[in-house]
Amino acid sequence: MSLKIGALAKRTDCKVETIRFYEKEGLLPEPGRTEGNFRLYGESHVERLRFIRHCRSLDMTLEEIRVLLGYRDTPERTCDAINDLVDTHIHQVDERMAELQSLKAHLLALREKCGSTRPAERCGILQGLSDGSCHGTG
Repeated sequence: MSLKIGALAKRTDCKVETIRFYEKEGLLPEPGRTEGNFRLYGESHVERLRFIRHCRSLDMTLEEIRVLLGYRDTPERTCDAINDLVDTHIHQVDERMAELQSLKAHLLALREKCGSTRPAERCGILQGLSDGSCHGTG
């Protein structure tokens, strides 16, 4: 099976620019070329691109994906480092969730400052943003 980049993009629901970016970053191997210099992709590209996209959907960084692909490409290695990578990623997600909870508390405190329609000059939200009086826990 040989696919041109547009067909690969459709098959994997990925933009052509993103595919080229992953190639440039070394995450997706260089494809073969036609005599007319068009890129030709195979099933391995489809599978690898789906793997990359799944990792990205889990908010993994390109470096994390690079590490995981390294293990995927050398399946005889043990997976201890993979477990460590995912544990670290989970910890980072926990930290971001705490930051988002703090942000939400701040926004709720802001929202409470203006419960009715009034002229903008008397808006409690604008006043709170100006004087910093509505900092939640963050």
